[in-house]
Amino acid sequence: MKTLRSLYKKSFGCECRSVSRLPQAGGDRVYYRLDGDAGSAIGVYGPDRRENESFLGLTEVFSSSGLPVPAVYGSELESGHYLIEDLGETPLLHLLQKGNGFDMAKECMRILPSFQTIDRNRWDKCVMTPGFSRRQAMWDLNYFKYEYLKPSGKCFDENLLENDFERFADQLSGIPDSLCGFMYRDFQSRNVMVKDSCPYFIDYQGGRWGPCIYDAVSFLWQAKAGFSDAGREELLNLYSSEFSRLRGIPADMILANVTRYALFRTLQVLGAYGFRGLVERRAHFIESIPQALLNLGGLLENGAADAYPELKRVCSDLVSDGRFEKRENDGRLTVSVFSFSYKKGYPEDYSGNGGGFMFDCRAMHNPGRYDDYKHLTGRDLPVVEFLEQRGEVQPFLAGVGALVDPAVERYRSRGFTGLQIGFGCTGGQHRSVYCAESTARRLASVFPDVIVRLIHREQGIEEIFNKDIRI
Repeated sequence: MKTLRSLYKKSFGCECRSVSRLPQAGGDRVYYRLDGDAGSAIGVYGPDRRENESFLGLTEVFSSSGLPVPAVYGSELESGHYLIEDLGETPLLHLLQKGNGFDMAKECMRILPSFQTIDRNRWDKCVMTPGFSRRQAMWDLNYFKYEYLKPSGKCFDENLLENDFERFADQLSGIPDSLCGFMYRDFQSRNVMVKDSCPYFIDYQGGRWGPCIYDAVSFLWQAKAGFSDAGREELLNLYSSEFSRLRGIPADMILANVTRYALFRTLQVLGAYGFRGLVERRAHFIESIPQALLNLGGLLENGAADAYPELKRVCSDLVSDGRFEKRENDGRLTVSVFSFSYKKGYPEDYSGNGGGFMFDCRAMHNPGRYDDYKHLTGRDLPVVEFLEQRGEVQPFLAGVGALVDPAVERYRSRGFTGLQIGFGCTGGQHRSVYCAESTARRLASVFPDVIVRLIHREQGIEEIFNKDIRI
């Protein structure tokens, strides 16, 4: 903060009165808002010097070309800090999700080709990544394989899949130079800020020479943007018309590779969602998975993967992955109650919300130690009687209720839509099953307007309570 305050004073000639940290974005950069007599500015700390140099260099090129990017007020590259224009707090994504951003999206599609068709000699020295190539295509395809496909547990023939990847990479990297230019690489509505009814482009430091259509499909197939097929078609036609005007090539030639690159981009972002979301637990990446799978399903229906049989087969399996099905709850709170085995790890939270409660049932006497109960579960009467007659489970569940019930009440009153509760024991068969069963049924009775999902993970059993009740 001291460095940023110094940059503010050096840039504007007055002291900075306040500095507030802004929410973390998808990368490792840290953002602050600085306020003073000269107005507000955004201070950035980036740990990667090459990335900072690329952003600042490209900003200078784009700004001198009259393109809408943030102004740079000052920088200190040695420490990784720079100061840029405050573009407000409205990314285009927020407008699209509210249903009133389509005209701004059209403006973005009109402007994008102006970035992409700038003479390469002007920006090539600023980028930190070599031009798009077969190697980069394989990196992204394997990113999908290792960070999303393999952790999903789906079976596939790795040799056949690699054959498909190699054919796919050959086609992706074989696009002619007339269709290439500055490839933004991560062009999406989250990276467009709207200020005074104008779009401003940000986060282009990962740009490189490559197929320009990649940026258009990145924008239009962004999971959370929610473009309809008709909307995509209208925006693609606008984009191709402007690119055609600037490059002097036919519009249909520009659009010939849309489906192929849309599939490639969707696989790439699933890899990112797997790593950033399921591994690093960043909520908005997890939240994007269901829509990305819907996009993938639509591309499969349109024949995007027909030339790659093993890839098509595994993608079809992923699309039907029930873990990420969008569950309709009419805005009501859904409480998911799990039983599980500690030997197999905690239940995954695919909602992106995080939090909730995990209760360890292993301090109670284990029915599974006795032959009479080994083939039974906590849903069976002999196990129920065993646990209840010993008298350990009643005070345990009373304590659970004292913690859980106020949370359910508060979540419900505040309009939250998800809460997760887990009960674990050694095998996920007896004690945890009994406790999850008892808790789920009690919550469904006490809170009839709350949807309760009961999942006995190790038993492969799921039930839903109160789904059809309306109060």
